[in-house]
Amino acid sequence: MPTTLQDRSEAAEGTAVRYAYKASLIGSAHQFELTEEGLSWRIAGRSGVWDYADISAVKLSYRPVSMQQQRFRADIDNARGGRIAILSTSWQTATLVAPQGHLYRDFIVELHRRMQAAGSNARLVGGLGPKTYTAALALLACLAVAMIGLLLMALLTSNWMGALFLVGFAALFTWQVGGFVTRNRPRRYSFDQLPDALLPKAVRNQAR
Repeated sequence: MPTTLQDRSEAAEGTAVRYAYKASLIGSAHQFELTEEGLSWRIAGRSGVWDYADISAVKLSYRPVSMQQQRFRADIDNARGGRIAILSTSWQTATLVAPQGHLYRDFIVELHRRMQAAGSNARLVGGLGPKTYTAALALLACLAVAMIGLLLMALLTSNWMGALFLVGFAALFTWQVGGFVTRNRPRRYSFDQLPDALLPKAVRNQAR
């Protein structure tokens, strides 16, 4: 089910909500804060505060990488042409990219709530752009045809090991790439219904 902003208990007026992540091992963390004045950010020595009503667009997407499959991204545009990116993971060591799923989700959901309260008319979109998505589907179709051709050749020549390898590779490819394509289909969403496929899973409190 999509995330509904009304289902959340609203934060008290004046309460600041913070989020930070490291985009790389080098440099300081990217820091963000939701304040009464707006979205405050500090990135690589630069800083600013964007009024919630001045945010012109929010784009949510699923961006897995080899070191972290559960990686999400929010691109936020300002009416004056600025853009900032917020990621759901943070670099900790040369071999560790740590997930910050629940912190990222809470921050993004609260940002949308405050934008809605400010009367924002921002464009809310999710996934890849339509042209990029169409190109990705075309590429997948070509790869599927090639894989089927190789599989038929392996079967006709009784190359059972080759056929088994192709089946396993196809299953792995479908699991990884198929999930990326499915999650990132182009879409529009509203402040009342954020796309769960483009946000980390919510952490549910378990009754003891």
